[in-house]
Amino acid sequence: MSSIADQIAGPSVSDAAATSAPAITLPAAGERELRLDLFRGLALWLIFIDHLPPNILTWFTIRNYGFSDATEIFIFISGYTAAFVYGRAMLESGFVIATARIMRRVWQIYVAHVFLFTIFLAEISYVATNFNNPLYSEEMGIMDFLKQPDVMIIQALLLRFRPVNMDVLPLYIVLMLFLPVILWLMKWRPDVSLGLSVALYAATWQFDLYLSAYPNGFWIFNPFAWQLLFVFGAWCALGGAVRMSAILSSRITMWICIVYLLAAFFVTLTWHIPQLSRFMPKLVEQWMYPITKTDLDVLRFAHFLALAAITVRFLHKDWPGLKSPWLRPLILCGQHSLEIFCLGVFLAFAGHFVLAEISGGAGLHFLISVVGILIMSGMAWVISWYKHSADKNASKKKGAVGNADMAGGG
Repeated sequence: MSSIADQIAGPSVSDAAATSAPAITLPAAGERELRLDLFRGLALWLIFIDHLPPNILTWFTIRNYGFSDATEIFIFISGYTAAFVYGRAMLESGFVIATARIMRRVWQIYVAHVFLFTIFLAEISYVATNFNNPLYSEEMGIMDFLKQPDVMIIQALLLRFRPVNMDVLPLYIVLMLFLPVILWLMKWRPDVSLGLSVALYAATWQFDLYLSAYPNGFWIFNPFAWQLLFVFGAWCALGGAVRMSAILSSRITMWICIVYLLAAFFVTLTWHIPQLSRFMPKLVEQWMYPITKTDLDVLRFAHFLALAAITVRFLHKDWPGLKSPWLRPLILCGQHSLEIFCLGVFLAFAGHFVLAEISGGAGLHFLISVVGILIMSGMAWVISWYKHSADKNASKKKGAVGNADMAGGG
């Protein structure tokens, strides 16, 4: 019978105590964690739906039922999978080789961001010009680009200028840049590394640390704060989840998580049903608000932890449903997350444009959401087919080590 300890592939707590284990532990080489693929794919679908104007499917995204949303899922799994792949490379090949591989991945993500930025600008500019509606440019945050394209291109290459919905990849790039240091510290003392991450998170709130954006403002996702979720994912992948298995399997932990999730659900209900706000104590409101996303409010982080704890308790790695063809589209999207995320951003604006130009009601909103998800799933299938069938020679040259897809997507 599977236990809570199989939230990552690795020895149980009793096995770990019986042997002299290294500071960090890793799952067996080549083993794939389909739950990571599943939930990263789910995060990509939710991000796409949340980027569209509100519609029927919007009410099925988790941000309407608690403090956290799909971004937390995406960043946590990104940290987990990055540590899964490159932690092994650091243990087996050393710091220099692992760093080189990480920098190559950073470059791939950066190129994808620049490519997406170019296509996104072209899409918005074309629509705004041909339909004689400059509000599209203003709404998507590219008005400054159209006024000063030379300056804005430089700022975009420096990750300081980003249109609407293009904030996740720059955050991912910055976090991956520091992954070699994170893994080196994890190899030395994983718990101390997590403690340093918590200290930086606290310092961010205490001293108001942030990265500025251009032409004004700051990063929507503050890397100084969001690094905590990324590092926590890496810590879990490198043995932290196994060491926490006794806590995660505790009934006390389960009930604390359930109570917190229910409390968060009630608070979010007051956002949608103002009449319920009178039941909220004023002292509680003054204490919790604002629940900021930019600096990863502790309530958001705790909400994600509660969701994760409940998930790993009841969804085992050998759950037969993971092999179901009904979940295959989600898993494929999660396995090719970079490409599908970029496609989702492009499709979100296309859907936004169609909904703005055609007054089709709730039915059209629903149809566009479903069509976008089908396109993302179809593209994931094509990419998977290409990698496993049309590119056999390349796949034979790839080993388990250094292949980001083996960890649930790159």
